Amino acid sequence: MGFDVPLWRAFAVFRAATLVYSLVLLVRNHESLSGPWQAWTVLAVMAVWTAVTTYGYARPEHRTWRLLTADLAVAFSCLFATALAVTPFYLTQAPPLSGYWFAGAALAAAVIWGRRGAAIIALLYGFADLTLRVVMGAAITEATARGVVLLLLAALVVGYMARVAGRAEERFAQAVSLEARIREREQLARSIHDSVLQVLALVSRRGAEAGGEAAELGRMAGEQEVRLRALFADGLSDGIAHEGPSGADAERASRADGKAAPGASGAARRAVAQAGQALRATGAPTGPAGGGPGHGFDGGPVDLREPVRRVESSRVSVSAPATPVLLPAHTADELSAAVLAALDNVAGHCPDGTRAWVLLEDEDDAVTVSVRDEGPGIPPGRLEEARADGRLGVSQSILGRVRDLGGTVEYVSVPGQGTEVEMRVPR
Repeated sequence: MGFDVPLWRAFAVFRAATLVYSLVLLVRNHESLSGPWQAWTVLAVMAVWTAVTTYGYARPEHRTWRLLTADLAVAFSCLFATALAVTPFYLTQAPPLSGYWFAGAALAAAVIWGRRGAAIIALLYGFADLTLRVVMGAAITEATARGVVLLLLAALVVGYMARVAGRAEERFAQAVSLEARIREREQLARSIHDSVLQVLALVSRRGAEAGGEAAELGRMAGEQEVRLRALFADGLSDGIAHEGPSGADAERASRADGKAAPGASGAARRAVAQAGQALRATGAPTGPAGGGPGHGFDGGPVDLREPVRRVESSRVSVSAPATPVLLPAHTADELSAAVLAALDNVAGHCPDGTRAWVLLEDEDDAVTVSVRDEGPGIPPGRLEEARADGRLGVSQSILGRVRDLGGTVEYVSVPGQGTEVEMRVPR
């Protein structure tokens, strides 16, 4: 619901209130009427038109210059019809029959036509009121001038605020759209990190170790890894989005395909196979985004203990409650994927044989998963440096996932004494 919906509702209430007040003034000054049935007819027209405008302005497609023009025509007609229904003395005791009710049309003009249109309508009302009094020979009082000034002030304020609110709503919509695109990019980055980037990094490392033709394949994998990390770390730019592989890259890819793919290079093929085996061994999701460890594609509740226990091995100990820890499928998938990412960091940045412990806690209002290792710890400032270098393991695969679930992540690391990652997700 936009800002204009409650605004037009307020205008409808204002019109109804001023209609009732016009009725009170008419009854109180009934002896000053020169044509009672004409006065009641004008009041009836005002009542019918109040209902018409309440319905018309409630629909955005009807808020056009056509309805506003008709609204102003009725308001000015009722104003001049006062000359047929009252005596000059009536105008010294009360405004014209549609005096206060006229402000509803002026406020509608302030929203649709803006401040300039509202100012013109307010000045035209003042001119019409003076003309009516001159034609009827009624006295022009201070209340006449005050009414015009107040109507002008109200119309200008409403027109200005409507314009500011409209721009604010437009910018808010743009911000929401931008945030949605950023979140979508972050989710894609997490999926890429959990599969493609890890494979490329492993192929690059194993290719360099194998040497020969595998080294060329590893070097190309390393280049693509750097490009992908820069793409998701710095955002999509025009140059990156439209840049294809250079001629040298295409030539190297063709040469690598011609040499490594057919089977002549056993080292290259072994490097790729080992990369896939290593990735599957971590338990990280390698399928499309959304097919996480929980496999809760139906959106039903998932026992978080099952995907967490899959990471248990001779070097990873898992402690979980005896009763099921039920979470929505998406929440369980994302949280277990964050646990896998944390264990992957242990495997990738700690010495071989480093032990890790996973503790799953089920609380009344939240679920907490802690991953602790006995590695060398994280040096101060290393996480910020890794994020600046485009390393997405912590910033996206862990922090980003838990943040999108409405949770928090706390890192406690002491150099030489290991690291503990506590991920807490509210129910």
